[in-house]
Amino acid sequence: MKKIMTFVLAMVLSVVAVFAFTGCGEAKKKLVVYTEIELTAETYAFAINKSNTELKEDVNAILADLKENGELDEIINSFFDGNAEFTYTNPSAPTASNRANYFVVGTNAYFPPFEHYEGNKLSGIDMQIASIIATELGKTLYIKDMEFDSLVPAVEIGEVDIAMAGMTVNEERLKVVDFTDGYYTSAQVITVVEGDDTFADCKTAEDVENILKSKGSNYKIGTQNGTTGYMYSAGDEGFGYDGFKNLTTKGYTTGALAMQDLRNGKLNAVILDKQPSIMITKSMNK
Repeated sequence: MKKIMTFVLAMVLSVVAVFAFTGCGEAKKKLVVYTEIELTAETYAFAINKSNTELKEDVNAILADLKENGELDEIINSFFDGNAEFTYTNPSAPTASNRANYFVVGTNAYFPPFEHYEGNKLSGIDMQIASIIATELGKTLYIKDMEFDSLVPAVEIGEVDIAMAGMTVNEERLKVVDFTDGYYTSAQVITVVEGDDTFADCKTAEDVENILKSKGSNYKIGTQNGTTGYMYSAGDEGFGYDGFKNLTTKGYTTGALAMQDLRNGKLNAVILDKQPSIMITKSMNK
């Protein structure tokens, strides 16, 4: 009996070892971003309450200066190149008595290189621009990290002064909030695991879309809730996207979580903004 139990135990341990090895193998799958095929074209800007025209004018003036003196390009390029050194530690949260002294920025800090964490500190293109704006306004910067699809409502009710989160300007959002001048042009792209040649022969967005239209409900696209990528995949008439109702779109609170599930074999592809896709996959492919 002891020999039988020893044999059974050995078999169980072998099975566990196989599954553990397989899991590690899946976790190490590399991701490939189709950077040359831009599925959409869009402009990033900062969302501001419609009644706050003074803040909009101030921010537009600051952005104009940053563009003119070349500092905006320097900030963007430093984060794209991985040479940026800017980080920010939040102060104590504003209170009812000192709220007027604060510049409160809403963001979703899981969208590198525009906003992300460096340890406990905040960093990213938008966060450095926020710091510059706060300084110019003579106020203390406080960054409120929240889910992306909560940002526009937060601006609308005055919970935050401005939303700075790699946010695309579109007609539906303009019905609710106002936007500053644009500061960056972006696009949605598709990412798959290395070895998946589904889109290998594609040259244009139409090529990708034709393949997506041919898929069934078992084909799963991951993306971030509330973003252009989600609307593009799931469809949103108000934003002008038909979507792909034939397949399954799964929304995540962050793009990084979607990429992780793609790498672990739970998704077939991810649709996300171009530069965050590049940065996230670069980190995961190390």
